[in-house]
Amino acid sequence: IGVGLVGFGLFFVLFGMLLYFDPVLLGFGNILFLSGLVFIIGFRRTFTFFFQRPKLKGTSFFFGGVLIVLMRWPILGMLLEAYGFISLFR
Repeated sequence: IGVGLVGFGLFFVLFGMLLYFDPVLLGFGNILFLSGLVFIIGFRRTFTFFFQRPKLKGTSFFFGGVLIVLMRWPILGMLLEAYGFISLFR
């Protein structure tokens, strides 16, 4: 279930970017991606991954970007998400 949710999440994010940053598709993709991540590695490990002390800056940018996308500012939200994703996984 988790791998399918992550796959659909990535598909909807890419499809939303292809359709000129459609905020509904991007928001739906973000929610599916995060819920799939929780299904794959579990709630506790997901929580501890995102809220480690050195990763708080990346986490805040990533979740802030998700929130901005859900508030229908897709380009700014995706930029914030991309910066947060890069700083989380480097």
